[in-house]
Formats: sequence, C-alpha cells, structure tokens
Amino acid sequence: MMTSNDLKRGQVILLDGSPCLVLEVASQSPSARGGSTLIKTKYRNLLTAQVLEKTFKAGERVDAADFEKRKGQFLYADGDNGVFMDLENYEQFELGDDLYGPVKGYLLDGTEVVMGMFQGQPVSVEPPMTVELVVTETAPVIKNATAQAQTKEAFLETGLRIQVPPYLETGETVKIDTREGRFVSRA
Repeated sequence: MMTSNDLKRGQVILLDGSPCLVLEVASQSPSARGGSTLIKTKYRNLLTAQVLEKTFKAGERVDAADFEKRKGQFLYADGDNGVFMDLENYEQFELGDDLYGPVKGYLLDGTEVVMGMFQGQPVSVEPPMTVELVVTETAPVIKNATAQAQTKEAFLETGLRIQVPPYLETGETVKIDTREGRFVSRA
C-alpha cells in the first residue's frame, strides 16, 4: 500500500478503477497554520488517454495499479489496427487506432516495443527510443547545403513525415527520435 507522499513521475496508480500514469507531482505547503500539505498530480488515464489533475492530502492512501511492462513485437498493420505479440507468452493482440495510431509511423514489421499491460490487456505501446527508417521521398539535394538551421520535408517508409537537413537524399536511412519525432542523424 502506498500513500500520496510516495507518488513519483512515471508510476501507474489506480484511480476510479482505471490505470493512470503519473505525469507530474508537486507538493504544496499550506500558508495557514494547521493546514495539511497537498500533493497535486497530473496524470493520464491509460484506458481513455485523458490527461487530468487530482489533488491528494499528504499521506492519503493511493492504490498501485496491477500494471506491468512487457517486451512485445509489432507484427503487421491490419487496416487502421496493429497486430502485436507478447514476447513472453506469444499471445497476439490487435490494437486499435487509439493505442497503435500514435506510434505507427515508427514501426516496421518485427520492431520490438514495450507494452504496458493492465489485467492482462495492453493499455500502452512504447516504440524504441530511436528507429532507423528509409527516406522514400524528399526534395532534391540543395547544392552547397550547410548544416545550418535549414530543413526540408521528407517522407519515410512508414508514411511518417519529418523535417530533415537539406543534404539528405531519397533512399538514405535516417535515425529518428521517437519521443520527439525528429531527425537525429544518418544511420
């Protein structure tokens, strides 16, 4: 059993029967004598993807969610859905656009992911920190391009659209940061 004093960013707690990922935690001391300290949190409901705020009294009981992270693998896209496999028990899950949509631009068939599981069902999918993808379409190389703040648009093999330096050509492989969705380097 944990209390509101134990809350940290990245923990998954149970609020109103739903698993919620803690995004921010701030402690607020009262200005009045005898007032209790308040713990303000911002969290994301992992079932609905809503970002909400809740204030707890210091020491208030908080339930930890039955949440675990497991290694998984993206198998293939099936329309707007993605089919994933749990690498521990080889069970397959077809995930809808709510979970698959935000990460589909980073996933090729066979890409390993981290799946957040709640009561045996996936509620989140995290792609690797960086992925290597091939540029399928971009404007021609600009002569005398320097490494200044100039960029051009490029389409990648998964359909993802990003900004890349002007010296990159179609067919090159690039490394992408999946947290920010930006170009890191040539692969």
